[in-house]
Amino acid sequence: MTRTRPSAESPASAVRRPDTSTAVGAATALASTAAVRCRAQALLERARGGASGWFLVDDGALGSAAQIVADVTRTRYPGLAIPYHSRWRHFEAGGVDRTAALGDRLAQSGADTGAIARAQIDLAVVSVLLDAGAGPDWRFAEDGRRIARSEGLAVASWHAFTAGLFSSDPGQPLRADAAALRTLDAGRLAAAFQVGPANPLVGLDGRLALLHRLGDALAARRDVFGADGRPGGLFDALTAAGGSVQAHAILMTLLDSLSPIWPSGNVIDDGAGGRAPVGDCWPHSAVPGPGLTAGWMPFHKLSQWLTYSLLEPLLWAGVTVTGLDALTGLPEYRNGGLLLDTGVLRLRDPALAARRWDVADEAIVEWRALTVALLDELAPRVRDRLGVTADAMPLACVLEGGTWAAGRELAGRWRGGLPPLTIASDGTVF
Repeated sequence: MTRTRPSAESPASAVRRPDTSTAVGAATALASTAAVRCRAQALLERARGGASGWFLVDDGALGSAAQIVADVTRTRYPGLAIPYHSRWRHFEAGGVDRTAALGDRLAQSGADTGAIARAQIDLAVVSVLLDAGAGPDWRFAEDGRRIARSEGLAVASWHAFTAGLFSSDPGQPLRADAAALRTLDAGRLAAAFQVGPANPLVGLDGRLALLHRLGDALAARRDVFGADGRPGGLFDALTAAGGSVQAHAILMTLLDSLSPIWPSGNVIDDGAGGRAPVGDCWPHSAVPGPGLTAGWMPFHKLSQWLTYSLLEPLLWAGVTVTGLDALTGLPEYRNGGLLLDTGVLRLRDPALAARRWDVADEAIVEWRALTVALLDELAPRVRDRLGVTADAMPLACVLEGGTWAAGRELAGRWRGGLPPLTIASDGTVF
């Protein structure tokens, strides 16, 4: 597994700067992890200066937070052989090696290395898009196990995939394609996820709509996804220039080819007839930036989670992936919860923890931004406590070791697994 540090040069530095006075140019400028980091850092410095209306930052708590993460990491991975934070970890729920089982089935069908990678990418893309907060009451039953939350969603999607739910060709069940995704109905998806009155899943309709939009995007971009409109077409698109790819290039390919799948509510309008959807970018009055990008905080969380989850299918197929730390930490409620639960972040008004928030609320946008910036500061402290280098433990491994698991552990200890802030979710952000 090749792990390299990103170059000092910004991933977008070699690209001509877009015209941020236009909607399309502004949306383009927001579509990079450099934009995510720069704006998140600006909000962190603002909060450190006492100007945030929502949060206080206690830098003195970073050390104890890092120690908690380091301790959790050593418990989970005593030899510090830490895999990447990705959807593939969730497929291992219950100690079952479902990845190997899928590989065996594909190999027995005569699939070569490329075909196996395409099928793995098919599964990863669909499963990631189905991976959002499940709610506290949902479980997936498998062989006597009842699996909750992200792991349960992963196992449910794995079974749906291997049963051919996402394939339009009965003779080739181990794939996902545009035709099947566009015609998938709520009843079949609910049945696959064992949803019922006694087993409610938060955001089922949102997940189905996302899969429908995925099908439309796959069909619209045959240049990337092939004649059958398969997510696995990404394997060919990403390796067309050779056996090496930058992690940020994977993300940019996803943002370019799958941008129509994100909810269209977040749109930049330039007032001259130009409109451009920006996906997981949200208004925040204090975010700096040129032109029409001012006031927008980008995250691209699901796209980055998907990028992390594509690393291993590419690596297993012999592709070298470089520049992993160009990706950011994921701004979701486990990582963000870790920061609140360890006191690195504090609410200015503790009573705000009792209210129900929307993902578009400025407080939640800021919480996510502070999470991104503080994860970058937490990572080297965790490495120092574990005695490892950044090359040996890139951010993808810090997350897995790591921050996400520690956030979940603290939430389970203090709130029965619930996040510290209650957020209304449609299944596309949290």
